Amino acid sequence: MSRKVKCGLIQASTDLSIENSSMMEIKAAAIDKHVKMIEEAGQQGVQILCLQELFYGPYFCAEQDRRWYDLTENIPDGPTTRLMQDLAKKHKMVIVIPIYEKDMAGVY
Repeated sequence: MSRKVKCGLIQASTDLSIENSSMMEIKAAAIDKHVKMIEEAGQQGVQILCLQELFYGPYFCAEQDRRWYDLTENIPDGPTTRLMQDLAKKHKMVIVIPIYEKDMAGVY
C-alpha cells in the first residue's frame, strides 16, 4: 500500500545586519519570518517540515565568539521549542528545528 507524505524545507536569509542589530532583534525577526512560512506550509498540507541549521540567526559555527551565546536556549523548555511545538500541533505536522542549545551554564 502506497502512502504519500508531503514534506517541506525552509531556508531563509537573515534580514537584519549582524553589525547593527542585537542578537535578540535578529532572533525575533527570524522567528517571525519563519512562523509566517510555517503557517503557509501548514495551509499547503505539509506533514514534515525541516528548517535550516540555526534558523533564527546567522550561521556562525566557523568562529568562536561569545556574542553568539545570546542565541542559546534550553531544550525542551525554551521559548522557541514551545512555539514550534504549538505550531506543529496546530498544523498536525512534524517540525525539525535546529536550535543552539544551552546544556548548562557555560556548555553550549
